Amino acid sequence: MPGRRLCGEVVLADIGIPPTVLNVPQLLNGEAPTWANAPALWVNCFPSLTVDGHKYHRGHTVAVSGSIGMSGAARLAARAALRIGSGLVTIAAPADAVPAHAAHLNAIMLAHGQAPNELRCLLEDKRKNSVVIGPGLGLGGQALDQVLAVLASSSAVVLDADALTTTSTARETVFSAIAQNSRRPVVLTPHEGEFSRLFGDVSGSKLERTRTAAKRCGGVMVLKGPDTVIATPDGRAAINENAPPWLATAGSGDVLSGMIAGLLAQGMLAFEAACAAVWLHGAAAALFGRGLIAEDLTEMLPEVLQDYPFTSGSDE
Repeated sequence: MPGRRLCGEVVLADIGIPPTVLNVPQLLNGEAPTWANAPALWVNCFPSLTVDGHKYHRGHTVAVSGSIGMSGAARLAARAALRIGSGLVTIAAPADAVPAHAAHLNAIMLAHGQAPNELRCLLEDKRKNSVVIGPGLGLGGQALDQVLAVLASSSAVVLDADALTTTSTARETVFSAIAQNSRRPVVLTPHEGEFSRLFGDVSGSKLERTRTAAKRCGGVMVLKGPDTVIATPDGRAAINENAPPWLATAGSGDVLSGMIAGLLAQGMLAFEAACAAVWLHGAAAALFGRGLIAEDLTEMLPEVLQDYPFTSGSDE
């Protein structure tokens, strides 16, 4: 964007370059590769299901909830994690939000308490291997400590929404916490406003800005928009183009962050998990059509997944 909106008909003409050349993730002229995001980029990494598998094989995602007035965002993220295949999902909630969550949750479990020390205790259980924090978290005095408590665990982490805004007040502290465990996947999912608060004025194209931010923070960066860019600290990047305009609706980002966390819980690598979630998010929205609201996205995922061999195969 804005080139995509302004151009006319696009013709992709084969000039004889073998697909094996185009799909090898190697440095080209000293630069990391850039792909158009599509299933071919990540389908071989997508979690497979086996006849002898059970829910504990598919990971356990924790969604951290804020107070009752914003608790719906955590439920959107939690449901998305469950729908994308996380074997178990728990919402960690403060006392005032517990009744609201309890009234809405069935397959998703509920843990009382999301203060920093409570999160540390909750995540001592290594089976809880993925956390999404930020949707509806709020910007209270303990928000930064909650983010740091999550990053102190061994779980994969998705930072979204309020977690990104609170990180902007102590960015170097948070980036240092990410760097302390470089093997633990961390994905950040800002929109342009959150990106600006977090990284300031970064020069260059959207692709260049996303790469710069990923290298600076040490995590996989998902800079959202009609042309969402996903980039790694080492410079690999993908540009997504299948998002319809009606995906711009309240709560859709919460669903995306939950989808990424759910794939991370199943052991998918961070870059591939982010690319897969972004593409499936767009495909689900396109399939539903105009009138979409965030709750519809998770309900469309089974139909999207049925069209592709994402869930066949066996573990090796």
